Amino acid sequence: MKTGYCHHCGDKLQFDDRVFRNDTCPDCGSDVYCCLNCMDYDESYPNQCREPQAEKVSVKDRRNFCEYFRLSETKKSSQSRDKAAEARRKLEELFKK
Repeated sequence: MKTGYCHHCGDKLQFDDRVFRNDTCPDCGSDVYCCLNCMDYDESYPNQCREPQAEKVSVKDRRNFCEYFRLSETKKSSQSRDKAAEARRKLEELFKK
């Protein structure tokens, strides 16, 4: 049994055998077979991927054809959304009248 969490809504995902390219989250409908749900996704690496042989994927939240995909078993916080919100807050503070 494969278990992971949706990158978009955080819902728990369970698959009997493996994750297929067309699988979607039953709660929000987001693609499961995507970079943001992969064990190798890491924003600090080149192309945001720890797998050096993987081809570059430009859209990280959509299904792709990467043959190195492995469903991440940990629940990830939305770091990029948090960073964007923090930057927006700082700009608002800076330009307040």
